[in-house]
Amino acid sequence: MHIEPGYVSAAKVMAANVAAAGVVLWGVKLQAAEFLKNPLVPLKTILAAVFFSLFMESFHMPVGPSELHFVGAMAMYLTLGFTPVFLGFALGLLVQGFLFVPADLVHLSVNSLSLILPLVSVHYLAGRKLFDQALGKRTTVAQIIKLDAMYYAGVTGMVGFWLLIGEVETPLLAWAQFAASYLAVVAIEPLVTYAAVRGLKAAEGGALVQRLTVVPSLKLA
Repeated sequence: MHIEPGYVSAAKVMAANVAAAGVVLWGVKLQAAEFLKNPLVPLKTILAAVFFSLFMESFHMPVGPSELHFVGAMAMYLTLGFTPVFLGFALGLLVQGFLFVPADLVHLSVNSLSLILPLVSVHYLAGRKLFDQALGKRTTVAQIIKLDAMYYAGVTGMVGFWLLIGEVETPLLAWAQFAASYLAVVAIEPLVTYAAVRGLKAAEGGALVQRLTVVPSLKLA
């Protein structure tokens, strides 16, 4: 999901910087409200950034105009919650840029938006219903697959958007090859997500699971 330096003009990167700053500020505001209920929320954000970085570095390969990554988005979302993952993406990309690929810092905002905006869509269109105990919805493998499919459709769509407005002409077939590569992730990641949720669900009585995860608010099928 990385957009390499040179694909997007400096003026458009600046516009992305403004947009990303606004989105992250909104996320900080949301988390501040959560902090009043759970002071450990910032720690959850750090955990999300660490897990995200480990996932990203564990598997990545160039595909077409971008890269295929194991992001672990839904595994983190359904265990750590919306705002920790939201902000963890930006923090994780920042740390990865400083530690591993400084050149990626040029497109920090571009790549952050590519991960964050699809998560926002998934949360407000479908995901948050799973955390509403009044609705009594159960989390199933089928639902996790749906969330993953929605999320990665959004990620590949965002990459397509950046390429469409980019300075480098990119064939549609090259983008389609990249988008299709994420079918493998959608096939594998839901199993990882379900295993993580079920494993934590078995220990939901523990203080750490209660304070550091959102798993107790989920109902498994």
